[in-house]
Amino acid sequence: MAGHPKIVKASGERVPFSAVKLRKSLSHSGAPVDLMDTIVEKVTREVYEGMPTSEIYNRAFALLRAYRETCASRYKLKQAIYELGPTGFPFERFISAVLNHSGFKTQINRSYRGKCVSHEIDVVATNDKGTRLIECKYHSDPGKKCDVKVPLYIHSRFEDVLQNGGAETGGHFVFKPGWVVTNTRFTGDAQKYGTCVGLYLLSWNYPANNSLKQRIDRSGLYPITVSPLLSAKEKQLLLERGPVLCSEVLKKSHLLDEIGISKSRKQRILKEFRQLCTVNSSQ
Repeated sequence: MAGHPKIVKASGERVPFSAVKLRKSLSHSGAPVDLMDTIVEKVTREVYEGMPTSEIYNRAFALLRAYRETCASRYKLKQAIYELGPTGFPFERFISAVLNHSGFKTQINRSYRGKCVSHEIDVVATNDKGTRLIECKYHSDPGKKCDVKVPLYIHSRFEDVLQNGGAETGGHFVFKPGWVVTNTRFTGDAQKYGTCVGLYLLSWNYPANNSLKQRIDRSGLYPITVSPLLSAKEKQLLLERGPVLCSEVLKKSHLLDEIGISKSRKQRILKEFRQLCTVNSSQ
């Protein structure tokens, strides 16, 4: 990569700019090959030493949006999950919805008695193989990673509940493996520890073949915050009314009327949401 300008990631790390990585990130947007060629060429010409990756993202996003809003929305997925904040509760609801799509029945913020103390669990997901206790670690800072202290702490909580013997479920409480889900990334030590003690870790890019990003792209379960047609205030008003997924708004389109969306904008938003849900669910 000699000769390539170094860009600055959210973590502060400086890495050589890679046109290959930019193209890979664009490939999930649904944009045609010739448009991706154009965007990569334009952005590559504009990259300078010390350029923040956020600026590269913004430039590519603007070019995609000029072509088609749904492409821009899909490209915006990672940023959209950060916009579920500032608290972690909408992220917990989002993870619950993704798991429901995978065949689980879920509950949010349920309390279980442990051997020592009681614990409030972010998401409890049940299928025919048992119950999974899931802790969600939401970060609003893209540079923030989950280090080894996170799975260490969560594993100890899960073990305390397990040692209570499943008293609240008639002694048939099966929850291994416990899950830890984050919208950012795990450090190498966090991944090693999680594997060692039998935790299932799920992050933006982990595990390699079934990461959070891949699950969303396959299912079409996009958060409403991906939409460039909604203002930040409108997104917040929708989240306060319950929906966290584009598919949920399609089922409750009257909520767009309630927050003051005009008829013409409503039709554009619903069209965008239908394309996001339909196109990606078939991939």
